[in-house]
Amino acid sequence: MVKQLCILGSTGSIGTQTLDIVRAYPDRYSVYALCANRSIDKLVAQAQEFKPEVVCIADETLYEDLKSQLSNLNCKVWAGADAITELVTMPSIDVVVAAMVGYAGLRPTIEAIKAGKTIALANKETLVVAGEIICDLALKYHAPILPVDSEHSAIFQSLVGEDRSEIEKILLTASGGPFRTFSLEQMKTVTAAAALKHPNWDMGAKITIDSASMMNKGFEVIEAKWLFGVPVEKVQVLVHPQSIVHSAVQFTDGAIKAQLGAPDMRLPIQYALSFPERLASDFPRVDLFSLGALTFEQPDLQRFPNLRLAYEAMNKGGNMPCVLNAANEVVNLAFREGKCGFLQMSEIIGQTMDKTAFIAKPTYEDYVQTDKEARQIANNLL
Repeated sequence: MVKQLCILGSTGSIGTQTLDIVRAYPDRYSVYALCANRSIDKLVAQAQEFKPEVVCIADETLYEDLKSQLSNLNCKVWAGADAITELVTMPSIDVVVAAMVGYAGLRPTIEAIKAGKTIALANKETLVVAGEIICDLALKYHAPILPVDSEHSAIFQSLVGEDRSEIEKILLTASGGPFRTFSLEQMKTVTAAAALKHPNWDMGAKITIDSASMMNKGFEVIEAKWLFGVPVEKVQVLVHPQSIVHSAVQFTDGAIKAQLGAPDMRLPIQYALSFPERLASDFPRVDLFSLGALTFEQPDLQRFPNLRLAYEAMNKGGNMPCVLNAANEVVNLAFREGKCGFLQMSEIIGQTMDKTAFIAKPTYEDYVQTDKEARQIANNLL
């Protein structure tokens, strides 16, 4: 049976690579819906190629332009946040690829889960902000959540056939980013242009900055807790500059299972779409003979305090991870726009966590309010 896909964030890094998988396996996957934020030219080109039933743009001011450019196609053209949440519930859709960037991905993911869709989850902020709600809803509505992140896919693959009660430790690897060997003094003056040059991965701008600051790894620690049902203290971060071991699981008998591969996001995307099958691919292979050494280091929480802040947010619980995410989105954008220094990002995030009202048992509405409050505080601190 051909799986009908709804791709949220189709013009971004994950979205475009998902479409590579569709091209490779047209007998298995079909694009029912495409959704982008503002990249109208790329969205139009994708729609012309894949001819989906629905094309949606988040920015409503672009609706008329999009509709005009797609007038030759027999497809529905929608716009706005409400349209996205309606889109993911359409009966014909089998899999929702949740690849929108940031907090904006939370609401449509919740609605897709309520509709019982399989979720190929690339939007890490969804679990960071509201992991408890997401996991409860997934159980209630029998909606599988399959990780697309390379690290969480590696953990997921290592756990196939295993009893999760036998997990002793999750070993979450991190490349260390472009500033892994920089001193604190050097990091005071790094630019966004330098931070966007990741040594191993080709990703979108926001996540590349998060990787450079190690906030991305902090988010992944929180994700791992919710995805695999382990306390956060059982998630250990290892800096692994070669990005070949994508992550591993240590079991109670001392055995460690890891997934290795070239740094290519198409592999975890394809595995999420094809699970429990493995499909043949022409993705790059790892040549173990030419690798040389694989090295692992302790993360430096003094130079990369975002990782420490993520552990603190998760240990406090409640709405604090939501505060962490909101403040990070504000400073990440400010850094890219030259309005904030690299080290200043962590300072503002920490201050925002101190100043935002704490809610121990938040509802969805509490998360919405917390997000607004934390963004306002972070912007004021800038």
